[in-house]
Order: sequence, then structure tokens, then C-alpha cells
Amino acid sequence: MNNLRRMLALLMALMMILSLGAAAMAEEDTITLTDEDVAALSYLNGQLRVGMECAYAPNNWQESEASDTNVPIENVPGAYAEGYDVQIARIIADQLGLELVVVKMDWDGLIEALNQGQIDAIIAGMADTESRKEAINFTSPYHETVYALMVNAGTPYENATSLADFNGASVLGQKDTALDWTIDQIEGVNHLTAVASVPDMIARLQQGTCDAIVINLENAPGYLASNPNFVVISFPEGEGLDPGFKGACVGLRKSDEALLSLADAVLATIDQEQRDELWDTALNNQPA
Repeated sequence: MNNLRRMLALLMALMMILSLGAAAMAEEDTITLTDEDVAALSYLNGQLRVGMECAYAPNNWQESEASDTNVPIENVPGAYAEGYDVQIARIIADQLGLELVVVKMDWDGLIEALNQGQIDAIIAGMADTESRKEAINFTSPYHETVYALMVNAGTPYENATSLADFNGASVLGQKDTALDWTIDQIEGVNHLTAVASVPDMIARLQQGTCDAIVINLENAPGYLASNPNFVVISFPEGEGLDPGFKGACVGLRKSDEALLSLADAVLATIDQEQRDELWDTALNNQPA
């Protein structure tokens, strides 16, 4: 009996140690706001207003029914935003003690809306290019990217292995993004006039009005699931399109230095395993 009591006592002590360790880990996975931090964010009036397209799956898309993970779109009654960017925005807002408000906007209007105070942040798969850094600030990347080309099966480009194989091809990208301006890295390319969104690009490829479109390679599984006639052409490291950046960052106003520091601190609490899980969930749940 005494041995049993000692074993139970040891077991209870071990459970207490493990619970304390778990609590410590939980504390390490979130930031602690000081009174100074709270005061610095008071101008946000308890909200973090985030702009995104709601049309760039798996980063962000629009749904018609509420769920435990999506967020109402403020300016589209009865619609909800979902996707990887939405989940990153939720984590940032939650850790900063703010209500997340999603505002649907055209891609090319996001930076102007941010600087005019219509939104407080851009979380929309936007990369920190040199030209954009002249207008706004960016956090560290919350998702890294690699570029590829997508073509129709049965075309001369289906078996391409290098950028040189696209000499003379008509290639399409998205306006005001590296999905467009990297096209000029292909020698002899017919650089088509960019369209407004990735869905527009996909529609043009389906219609056969272009030979290839530029995509983020990590988005390819979703595109292929909805379009089995598409083929993705990727390239060895250093031999493909070079966007000049690593991936998506949170965009903030130049004046929002405190918010920038705190957002970066929150992103540092999201380890790669959690980021991968969020990304895989978005890939699996994105609309067809």
C-alpha cells in the first residue's frame, strides 16, 4: 500500500510538472502586452481593420455561410472571409487584444486605402517589394513563396524544362504584382497585358487566350484540383523566375511603428509547423 501511495504521489508530481511546462510553453507562444503597448494601440479603437481581395485562394476567399474560423466581411453583407491570410490576421488581432475586421478591396487599391486610413493593415499575400517599401512598411514574411508557370496539357509547353522553352510564348500575369513583372525575365516572351486577379488569369488560360500564366508554386495543388487539364512547370532552384523577395508580409503605414513591432513579435510566436498546418488546411478547404 505504501508503495502504491508513493507511486501515486510521484505520478501526481509528474503531472504537475508537465502541466506547468505546458503552461510555460503556452505563455511562450503568445506575447504579453505592456500598458505602454496598449496605449500605443489605442488609436485603433479596439479593432484591427485588415484589407484583402477575398479572391486569392488559398490565401483568402469569400464564403456565404459563417463558420468557427471565417470572419464577416464588413463591406459585403452576408459574406465571410476565409483562408490562410485570415487565420494569420486572427492570430495577430487576438494576441493584440483587437477585434478583427475584414474589408474586401481590389488588389491595386490596398496600399492607397491603408495610407488613407480606411484599413489598418494589408494581410493579402503581399510581398515586400522595393517599390512597395517606398510607400508602406512590412513585417517579416509570414509565408515564403516560389514562382512557377502553369500551362494547358497537350500544348507545346507541357514538357518545358527551362525558361528558354517559353521563348515566343504568350505569358500572362496579375497587374501590379511580381506575377506580372517577372515575365520579362523570359527571353523572347510575348508579355501579355496583365489582368486584375488570379481568377482572371486562370480563366484566360482555360480559354486558351494565353500559353502560360505565372503562379505561386505552393498554390498549385488547389489550381490543379479545380483544373485537371492544367500542368505546372517548375524549375530547379536559381533557374526559374526570381521575384526578388521571399514571400508574403503584413503591410502597415510608415507611421505605425509600434504596430509593426508588435505584429512582428506575434509572427515570431507562430512556428513553421503551425504555419504549415494553417497553409495545408487552407489548401484543403479552398473553394473549387
